[in-house]
Amino acid sequence: MTLTLTDRARTSAPASAPASEAVPAPVLAPRRAAGREADGLAVASFVLGLVGLLAFNLLLGPTAIVMALLSLARRTRRPGRAYLGLALGVADLAVLAVLVTVNGTVSWNLGG
Repeated sequence: MTLTLTDRARTSAPASAPASEAVPAPVLAPRRAAGREADGLAVASFVLGLVGLLAFNLLLGPTAIVMALLSLARRTRRPGRAYLGLALGVADLAVLAVLVTVNGTVSWNLGG
């Protein structure tokens, strides 16, 4: 038999008090580290956007954009990094578009 918080609240009320006056203890559910997860997404989007400027921008740009939007939706404590990750993800796609236009192919290189 397990004793939950609501059972403890019922048993801890004085015997003379009516059941309507017994105030149950607040239920404290284990809070997931949503804030830490959102902060991690913001930092990851910033790093991926930054690395995407140099290599793999076709893959890392959209990934940085999605991670930044997720972290902003989850109310990160680091919105600046999330916005930078979003901007860098868009910049990755812009750099890819410019380099593909110049080279005429999807595969590009800076060597000439």
